[in-house]
Amino acid sequence: MSGKYCIILAASLVGLCAGTASADQVGKVGVDWIGNDIIIDAVADPQVKGVTCHVTYFDRSVIDRVKNGNWFEDPSNNSISCRQTGPIEIGDIDLSKGGDEVFKAGMSLIWKKLVVNRIYDKENDTLIYLAHSRELTDGSAKMAISTIPLYGQNVAWKNGKPQ
Repeated sequence: MSGKYCIILAASLVGLCAGTASADQVGKVGVDWIGNDIIIDAVADPQVKGVTCHVTYFDRSVIDRVKNGNWFEDPSNNSISCRQTGPIEIGDIDLSKGGDEVFKAGMSLIWKKLVVNRIYDKENDTLIYLAHSRELTDGSAKMAISTIPLYGQNVAWKNGKPQ
């Protein structure tokens, strides 16, 4: 099973969980002759209407998996870019320093996950989105970050703006 299908299956299963977004594939770029691809997914934040994140990840081909002897996982390389795509309405979000897990998808058969966390930076009135890989034993230092400044925006807060 290719990484793309593992990601789609994992994203579909994750979409059934409350509070976690599902992804829609919006792009696929071939990067070499053996079938490796870069996939671009659009992820709408389930608790922040009007924000969409585009997440990229590497989907290894069957030929690459056979050549490298690693059948069960894709690389941890990923990128994220989040933008306001409509009026912002903020629901019930975690205001702690760890924030909320907005999205996750499998990057291996069992242990490795691509995760997107949302953190609210109250002092700077900004939403931060962090994409990283979570692994059972060895966490990856590869990460990407994107921010949505809320300063001067007409933002609706379900529970009132944090003071």
